[in-house]
Formats: sequence, C-alpha cells, structure tokens
Amino acid sequence: MSDLLANLALGFGTVLQVVPVEVPGLGPVPLPMNVVLCFVGCLVGTLIGVLPGVGPVATIAMLLPITFKFDPTGALIMLAGIYYGAQYGGSTTAILVNIPGEATSVVTTLDGHQMARQGRAGVALGIAAIGSFVAGCVATVMIAALGAPLTRLALVFGPAEYFSLMVMGLVFAVVLARGSILKAVAMILLGILLSTVGADLETGQERMTFGMPFLSDGIDFAVLAMGLFGIAEILRNLDHTEARDVVRQAIGRLLPGRDDLRQSGLPILRGTAIGAVLGILPGNGAVLGPFASYTLEKRLARDPARFGRGAIEGVAGPESANNAGAQTSFIPLLTLGIPPNAVMALMVGAMTIHGIVPGPQVMTKNPGLFWGMIASMWVGNVMLLIINLPLIGLWVRLLKVPYRLMFPAILLLCCVGIYSINALATDILFIGLFGAVGYALIRLDFEPAPLLLGFVLGRLMEENLRRALLLSRGEMSTFIERPISAGLLLVAGVLLAVALLPSIRRGRDEVFVEE
Repeated sequence: MSDLLANLALGFGTVLQVVPVEVPGLGPVPLPMNVVLCFVGCLVGTLIGVLPGVGPVATIAMLLPITFKFDPTGALIMLAGIYYGAQYGGSTTAILVNIPGEATSVVTTLDGHQMARQGRAGVALGIAAIGSFVAGCVATVMIAALGAPLTRLALVFGPAEYFSLMVMGLVFAVVLARGSILKAVAMILLGILLSTVGADLETGQERMTFGMPFLSDGIDFAVLAMGLFGIAEILRNLDHTEARDVVRQAIGRLLPGRDDLRQSGLPILRGTAIGAVLGILPGNGAVLGPFASYTLEKRLARDPARFGRGAIEGVAGPESANNAGAQTSFIPLLTLGIPPNAVMALMVGAMTIHGIVPGPQVMTKNPGLFWGMIASMWVGNVMLLIINLPLIGLWVRLLKVPYRLMFPAILLLCCVGIYSINALATDILFIGLFGAVGYALIRLDFEPAPLLLGFVLGRLMEENLRRALLLSRGEMSTFIERPISAGLLLVAGVLLAVALLPSIRRGRDEVFVEE
C-alpha cells in the first residue's frame, strides 16, 4: 500500500509539475503544462464526442503530428484525455439528438432520448456525467492497483511468451470485432503484411518496397492511421444525408433529485464493475460494457417495460460501463504493451514516435510517465465533470454546426498535420490513398480497426518470433514447451474454435445486429 501511495504521489507530482513556457509577448511563464494538456484533451474529447461522425480514433490519428512538439508524458496525457473525454461527450448527443456520438453511447439513446422528450434532458445528462465520473475514478483505482503486479508478471515474460500473448490478443480482437470473423482475420493478416514493408529488422534488406525509396523505412504509422481513420471517416460521413433533430423541450435542471440518485446508485456501481472487467479484454475497449450493463439492468428491474421509455437506470448503468471500460483498456497497454483496441494502437504509435518502447519497461524506465498518466485520469475526470454540466448550452449550439463547414476544416488539418512530420508531399498522397482504401473497406463491411492492430503488433511479433527462434536454435517447439507460452496459445486456440462454432457464431452475430 505504501508503494502504491508513493507511486501515486509521483504521478500527481508529474501532472502538477510547473514548467516555464515561452508565451509570445510575455516571455517564459511558469505553467502546469500537463494539467493544461489534460484539459485540452478532455475538451477536444468532449467536442468530438458531441459531434457525431468524428470519433476518438480519427481525432487521435489526426492529432498525432501535433504531439511531436510536446514532452511524451504531456502528449500521452492529452491523447488519453481525448479518448475518455469522448465517452462523456457521446452521451450528450445520444440524449439530445438520439444519435450516438460514439459507438459506446448507442444504448444511451434508448432511454436517454426518451427522458429528453419528457423534459428531463438535464437529469439524464446529469446522471450520465455523475455515473461517468464515479466509474472513471473507480477504474483509475483499479489501474493503479493492478498496474504494478501485472508489470512484475510481464517482466518474467521472454520472447516466446510475448509472441504467444500477442497471438492471443489478436484472436481476442478477431472474436470481439464486429461482423464476419473471416473478414476480421483477413484485416489482421493484411495489417501484419503491411508492417513488414521496409527494411528487414535483422539484415537491413529491403522488403516489398518495389524499388520505391520512400518505402525503405516502412509505412509511416501516422500516415496509415490518419488515412484509414481520418480521411475514410470523412468520406463515410459524406454518404449520409445530414439530419439532426435536436430535442426542442427545455433541458431542465441538471442535478438529479433524491429519487433519481436512489434509482441510479446500484446501476452505476454494477455498470462500473461490468465495464471495468470487459474493458480489459483485447479487441473490446468500452464497446461491450454498455450493452451488458443495459441487459443486466433490464433483467433486474421490477418493471422491465419501463426500459426504452425513459428509465433512468438505462442511462446510469451503460454510461458508467462505457467510461470504466475506456479507462481499464489502458491496463494491457501500460502493463504488457499490448493494445486492446484501435485507440490503444494509436497510443502505442504515439509512444514509439516519442522513442518509448511499450511494455512493462515503461513502468521501470519511465515511472513518471506511467504514474503521471494514471494520476491525470483522476484530474481529467474532475475536469470533465466541470466541462460537461455547465457547458451543456454550448454543446447544444455546436450540434447545429453543419458538416459542410466541418469536414473541409478537418481535411485541411489532416493535410497540414501529416506534412509537418516529414515535409514529404508523398505522405499527403498516401493518406488520400489509405483514406480511399479505408472507405472501400468500410463499404465492403471490413472493419479497419483490426488492420491497425495487426500493423502495430506485426513488427513486435516478428521481433519476438525471431528472438525466440534464435534462443531455441530454430526450434518451433519452444512455444509449447514453455508453460506460460503454451497456456496463452491454448487459450487463443480454444477461443477461436469456440467462436467458430455455429451456435456461438449466430449468438455473436445477433449481438452486433442489435448494436
């Protein structure tokens, strides 16, 4: 316990550290820069959560180049703030417009919008913010408590165990991805294939560059991510006719009454527990938690018929679950270096761009960054509570900004951002190319997120595969002779086999159809 408190003190010290910042016209001004970046991340996250069509994956991909200018700790704190801030913002759109700002807010539309139609939009927004705050704080405690033991466990892992762990992570991503399992497998394999473009890790021999010099260093992560998620997302949104029906009733009081709090207390706690556990699973993040929480609350309710007609439990539970899941999905990233979803894959990309090797070494070599990120989540949750409730009026006005003004600005930001990294015109062409490919994949029902996971893990898998084979003098049996490695591969195999069973596959399809 004393170690945990000491580590948290280090984290808060990192977040609240004051550094001199050069301000034009004023000279060096002492500022708590990490707090400022946390606030910017939370504000941007809420904004993109509020605006349907621009998710955290696309936003983080677009903002990656900007983070080059910052200290790694500040940059990652800002990107993390965008992710969990988007979960807060998504609920505002779901309640007021009946359009989920985020995939994780789909369930909130069912009862949240009904409450808004009954003139209780303020209470729905208030309970969503309170539930998200409680869940965020509890999930942060969970990360802090599990971080150190899991990191110690990860330190006993060798290359064979890491390779098997990544295989298991990719299998989880396949099983929990939306749509066809075969399509998800194809996306992961394509991502791994793209990660092999460029110079060989050991020999330096060029692979699949087709004689093009700009491919000799491989495909740039920021270019791929920005094209697949930023540009493709814009193209996808242009497909839809814009129709936003902002609720016309008065928002009403924001603070829930005593009865509302009594009805919401247990759903918030149950949603937090469900979201926190499901958030750790690779490939899931915060998506499954809200659905599981809603289903549980409906089954436990004395009168299930209230659900879908403005039941406050249908807002409190799922909103708590999505925020808890968003934060506990940092656990596999921070302790094992394995990204459980596309947003965490982007975080891995941001770490490598700043020269930080993801994995258990982050805690031992960069304790300030590790505990600073955890402490920033508490600070960020308090900021989000402050940002969300008093600024509801501003978010409502923003919901009326037409896409025809928003998308050209986003496109310009993408082009300027990607050009600022290497000053290469080919990078702009490539984000256009990857954007077109990403759009085609979406139209053909291929989810691009597994591709990004495969791309990020591909190089790490190759590195660990080669090391394991070198240590075992080329014996593939090393992966099944080592107990931990064999156990991880067994779990992966069983999971894939179970997911392919016809009855399980039908059930899985129904879950995503309902989504």
